[in-house]
Amino acid sequence: MENREQWQRVKEIVGSVLEKLPDQRAAYLDKVCGTNHALRSEIESLLSAYESSHGLPEPPEEAEVAGQQLKSVGPYRLLRKLGEGGMGQVWLAEQISPLQREVALKLIRPGAYDESSLRRFQSERQSLAIMDHPAIAKVFDAGTTPEGQPYFVMEYVPGVPITDYCDQKKLKIRARLELFIQACEGVQHAHQKAIIHRDLKPENILVVEVDGKPMPRIIDFGLAKAITPQIAGETLFTRVGSFVGTPGYLSPEQADPGELDIDTRTDVYSLAAVLYVLLTGSLPIDPHKWQKLPLYELLRQLREEDPPRPSTKIRLEKESSRATAESRGVESGQLANLLHGDLDWITMKALEKDRACRYGSPSELAADISRYLKNEPVVARSSSAGYRLRKYVLRHRVAAAVTAGLLFLLLGFAAVQAAQLRRITRERDRANRITEFMTSMFKVSDPSEARGNSVTAREILDKASQEINSGLAKDPEVQAQMMYVMGDVYMNLGLDSQTQALLTPAVERQRRVLGSENRNALRSASLLGAALSHEGHYAEAENLLREALAIQNRVLGPEHPDTLHSMDWLARLLKDQGGRNRNEEAERLYRETLEIRRRVLGPEHRDTLSSMSNLAMMLWQQRQDAEAEKLTREALEIRRRVFGPEHPDTLDSMRNLAFGLWKEERFGESEKVHREVLAIEQRVLGPEHPYTLDSMHGVAILLGEEGRYQEAERLQREVLSIKRRVLGNEHPDTLNSMNSLAMDLKGEGRYDEAEKLVRETRAIQQRVLGPDNHVTAVSTLNLAVLAAVQGHRDQALSLLREAVDHGLDRRLDLAIERDEDLKALHGDPRFDALIAYARQQAAATPKPK
Repeated sequence: MENREQWQRVKEIVGSVLEKLPDQRAAYLDKVCGTNHALRSEIESLLSAYESSHGLPEPPEEAEVAGQQLKSVGPYRLLRKLGEGGMGQVWLAEQISPLQREVALKLIRPGAYDESSLRRFQSERQSLAIMDHPAIAKVFDAGTTPEGQPYFVMEYVPGVPITDYCDQKKLKIRARLELFIQACEGVQHAHQKAIIHRDLKPENILVVEVDGKPMPRIIDFGLAKAITPQIAGETLFTRVGSFVGTPGYLSPEQADPGELDIDTRTDVYSLAAVLYVLLTGSLPIDPHKWQKLPLYELLRQLREEDPPRPSTKIRLEKESSRATAESRGVESGQLANLLHGDLDWITMKALEKDRACRYGSPSELAADISRYLKNEPVVARSSSAGYRLRKYVLRHRVAAAVTAGLLFLLLGFAAVQAAQLRRITRERDRANRITEFMTSMFKVSDPSEARGNSVTAREILDKASQEINSGLAKDPEVQAQMMYVMGDVYMNLGLDSQTQALLTPAVERQRRVLGSENRNALRSASLLGAALSHEGHYAEAENLLREALAIQNRVLGPEHPDTLHSMDWLARLLKDQGGRNRNEEAERLYRETLEIRRRVLGPEHRDTLSSMSNLAMMLWQQRQDAEAEKLTREALEIRRRVFGPEHPDTLDSMRNLAFGLWKEERFGESEKVHREVLAIEQRVLGPEHPYTLDSMHGVAILLGEEGRYQEAERLQREVLSIKRRVLGNEHPDTLNSMNSLAMDLKGEGRYDEAEKLVRETRAIQQRVLGPDNHVTAVSTLNLAVLAAVQGHRDQALSLLREAVDHGLDRRLDLAIERDEDLKALHGDPRFDALIAYARQQAAATPKPK
């Protein structure tokens, strides 16, 4: 070689090559030697001489040491090689005594017993021996072979790299962060024991499952460095002035051959690189650069150029981000939104080039992530903004001084003042418009306006809804928001048509002014869908709800309260429509909503209890009586305790219980609960409220079940009269009461009146709900019952077949079990064939996706 510096360079490269696996060495030499063929030839010559004198052969199942076949080391039987580095090999071994277990045995390379290698090996062993943490692989034993070959025995970790584990399990961001915090705690423990790992990467943070829960295990402290000397005269476990670590994960100071002062913050940087991969699926620095760029240019970029923020990385790499987001249980746009903000700040603070600006320890990094998970302010965000501003000033000192002196003092001050003035003026005008509108609302209660009559809150609401279009015409955003509020009140009063009339223009205005993905616009659209569903406009309501739900899932997230409300309303719509497929999808949505609300809101939150009640009603209808009754009674107990015995939610649970008892044919118990609810509702809600009418309808049905047809008829006619006046002739609840009244007339033997009423009901249902709606099929079934009871066997069988073809399956079985008139058809071969056909139709129905 030409000079001493060249020889020093050759030694550094040879040392780095020996630390790499054999299949990685050629690529590394291509990168560091480039077109310097003389340098490449010299290095390869030295490597060849080293391998011929010190090489460790690689038989498939055994290791050679000092020319002999090595099958066991002390009480350990070697099974298979797990890995190999420049210093030695790691084997999977079986401990024979005094315990029987699988272990990992690290064996120094034969012949590599120079002082430096032995010191590194001894130091790694000592590093692991002094650490005791669940996230760090434990050391069990150490010694030397009879030939003097050092080894030590560690816990065998049959895990997978943390990034692979998270992707295989498709863990969401929260679960990934919780697992990452545990890894940070393990590294912090090593730092407390005065050990820096220096080679943290996914392959050295393995994940195993303990009692079904993931647990990280940190391995391979072969490149570790002591914070304080462990052995007299020794500070480094590897040589300094060389390139050690794994490209992509090593810190800028670790990549600097001239930097000797490596401290705990280098592990913080490596952990941040692992965090970056957990969040985005890729490294902060493109790994392809490590093969393409000269080493000096790569190190310059590592020290000087900042990587893109995680959210920016996802947005830039649109093709790969889809798969990345899918493995995290979200869509790519939603993933970018999740990462934007606090997670961007945390990751970039941990990846700072200047280690003085990084987190000082893994525990500080873990603490900031914990704050994020708890929705608390994070340290990174408050401090990073000022630091980035200082960096900008340092890079552009002259321009910054001029700009700060002129722009900030002159234009900046003027702009801020102008903006504040505009905002104050806008808010003042908006407040004045709202005040004027609210004042006009309550003028109806003025004596001169009321003219001696008492004025109800409903009348004030009605007046406001009539004047909303003109009262806030200059502020469509506030106008639409007021429409939403009033529409919500109308829905709580059971006045769905008024809700629909207000929300239809509100949705149009909010979409035009705020955009179709604005939260308020989505909330109004969802509430409008619910109102349309209650009115029986199922197709229009379903389109609206599915569209709102899809956007809310993407923009707000699947656990946002607005998203869950839309899921709940969509499930109710599907349940009301009925049919085999829709019932199953409705049940799935109800269960998913309940699971999320229990976890996010708690078991006693009003929305959680609403989900319990809704699912219970679904299960009652599906004849899953045991689970339905358990859920209903649990919700009722909590609502009575939390809200009181007369709260509308408590009454809702009581109605559900009465319904379930009726389904189980416990008529006396059901009637008692229904009448108790009805008495409270008539007093608290009034005689025309939808809940009151539901209870009256339930009592009438029970009277019919008990054979008290005349009492049932009188009560049902009263209910029907109110529903026709309040809800209209074509409302689903009105049609339901018409069907029930017809069955009471059938019980009294007034068949002609009953048939006329059912045919009228079915004609409206076929036109409004469609012939395949399950409610329409129930009316067809009722016609079949009337035909059977009058002895029209052929007509009854034809109508039954039509009911089955239009979506009736288990309801037909229920009718046969409970209706004495249909039992008259037993024994007819056509009837038996019809039953078999109905069950075949039910079994052949495909499951919803």
